[in-house]
Amino acid sequence: MRITLVSLFPKMLDSIRNYGVTARAINSGLVALDAINPREYAVDKHGSVDDRPYGGGPGMLMRPEPLQKAISKARQQIKEKSRVIFLSPQGKRFDHKKALEFAQLSGLILVAGRYEGVDERLVRQEVDEELSIGDFVLSGGEIAALAVIDAVIRQIPGVLGHSESAILESFTEDLLEFPQYTRPECFGGERVPSILRSGNHEEIRKWRLKQALGRTNTHRPDLIRRRGLSSEENDLLDAYIAESL
Repeated sequence: MRITLVSLFPKMLDSIRNYGVTARAINSGLVALDAINPREYAVDKHGSVDDRPYGGGPGMLMRPEPLQKAISKARQQIKEKSRVIFLSPQGKRFDHKKALEFAQLSGLILVAGRYEGVDERLVRQEVDEELSIGDFVLSGGEIAALAVIDAVIRQIPGVLGHSESAILESFTEDLLEFPQYTRPECFGGERVPSILRSGNHEEIRKWRLKQALGRTNTHRPDLIRRRGLSSEENDLLDAYIAESL
């Protein structure tokens, strides 16, 4: 898979390139990650990529021509099925399902805006989808793009070290992840739950599912409503609630 970030600050990709799971995915050849700076396609000798908005108002807008040329260059490099995503507060909320969808593509082009935004005509003509990572304002789209890139790379087959790692993560089944423990067995006076030391895989499965259901019901009940529960899950959630009283 090839992922391209269109950004005035391409060095922000270094945090993805140089650390952790994403760096290993890139170094192993599972992902190609690059950036295109629209300033390379500036419309004047000063390298200007922004201008005053028509109708007045504060701040500057990114001009459409440099962004369009940068996106065109990214499309030429991918040459296969790809999508152009603009990170925007007005976009649909990015989630795990969308990360899985993107991980199936041959290419992903993420456009990060700056200043007060971009010319609306660029969005209409070049962008396939607008996405947001939350109801708050950032200085630009780069941080949001990095979050999307990290989430997508994790879902590419072969990236995670353990075959079940992605399956067990939060949101994979619209549930938050169950609590996990490692050594030492006792820490701060609190011991690892005995069920996890029992070796009984079926009971461990039920305990983990019960904890995931209870944690989700407490912190994100909207996920429970959206997902719906099987009879076993209903019983486990009722047990969790009863134990919490």
